[in-house]
Amino acid sequence: MAKYDDASWHYGGDFPEGLPEKNGATHTGMFLNWCINNNLHSDELREDCENEIESLKKREITGAEFVLDALDGKFSESDLSDMGNAFAKDYYVDETDFADKFSSFATDYINIFDSIAEENDFEYETFYHIEDTYENYDLMKQIIDHRFLEWKEYKNLN
Repeated sequence: MAKYDDASWHYGGDFPEGLPEKNGATHTGMFLNWCINNNLHSDELREDCENEIESLKKREITGAEFVLDALDGKFSESDLSDMGNAFAKDYYVDETDFADKFSSFATDYINIFDSIAEENDFEYETFYHIEDTYENYDLMKQIIDHRFLEWKEYKNLN
């Protein structure tokens, strides 16, 4: 089963000193949170993490907390349904035909938060400094919603 992301890949390398390791899962958590809230997660994940998914849907925990606590920091194909995996392989994964034509998740993530920071006269030191908040998730959710509609059209799924 292929792994899309692993928080340890992020906090194990050139991760900024002084940031909590949780920040290495913020972006992954936002994507997986969106997938779960759009019923694109696997039956296996639904069964294994029923309580955590309920907490996520009630916004009692963030996506990053879900990824770290329920999935040990790892996000893989087994976490998503067939449709979820098809979307993730085109959008979450970098350098795909879909990403070339529209955008990738990472590019959208960086662009939305950089533009908001710029509007407020500041700059994120790194990708990892973006806060794991529901306010930020709600901004990213709008982008993913839009990309999902584009993706469905791109794949002729409408």
